Amino acid sequence: MADTAKSAGHVAVIMDGNGRWAQMRGRPRLMGHHAGAKRVREIVEACPDVGVKHLTIFAFSTENWKRTQTEVAGLMRLFKRYIRRETQDLINNGVRVRFIGDRIRLEDSLVALMDDLELATSHNTKMNLTIALNYGGRDEVTRAVKRLAYDVEQGKLSHSNVNAEVLSGYLDTHFLPDPDLVIRTSGEARISNFLLWQSAYAEYEFVDTLWPDFTAAEFVKLVSRFGQRERRYGGIAV
Repeated sequence: MADTAKSAGHVAVIMDGNGRWAQMRGRPRLMGHHAGAKRVREIVEACPDVGVKHLTIFAFSTENWKRTQTEVAGLMRLFKRYIRRETQDLINNGVRVRFIGDRIRLEDSLVALMDDLELATSHNTKMNLTIALNYGGRDEVTRAVKRLAYDVEQGKLSHSNVNAEVLSGYLDTHFLPDPDLVIRTSGEARISNFLLWQSAYAEYEFVDTLWPDFTAAEFVKLVSRFGQRERRYGGIAV
């Protein structure tokens, strides 16, 4: 059955182009990441006015460890700084924050800040910000299948009851609806291992704008355009 979407309740964003933005200005790549972090606040604040209840952002992938040690260490410091700096505003603005991804490889001090932010915002209901940190879609599904297999092995779950809905309950995103719209900035037209399972029926927007230049106005334009799309989920228009 066709569905004419009215609003994108869940938008996921691949925030690409920070490094290139800095290099185009003859500056270190980390400068671009700092500029990109500032842009997050503007997009978060724009969400409630356009009916976006859930925003999921791709902050650091399981593949990003391949970058230079200097850049990775700088990003980890940036994540800590972001959490410390933004916590009170997120609380004041009614934003609930949760993280997805494998925390095993992250520093204990960063994980503690993540836990504290999740707890501090746990009662907020205006909107939901999910941050994918050390996240990869294949890694997520692999970890989910391992947990599911263990439960089958322990007799907590029968293999005959395993279906897509059950598996979804083992994913990092079990508390989220599937994304309606996925946006990638910087001109790249690929999904880079982001929300592979969840985005099966998402609409996509690939834009040339580098993330530090991606304004709330452009975000609102893309969300509004989504509202004009017809979503058929494999069916036909009626």
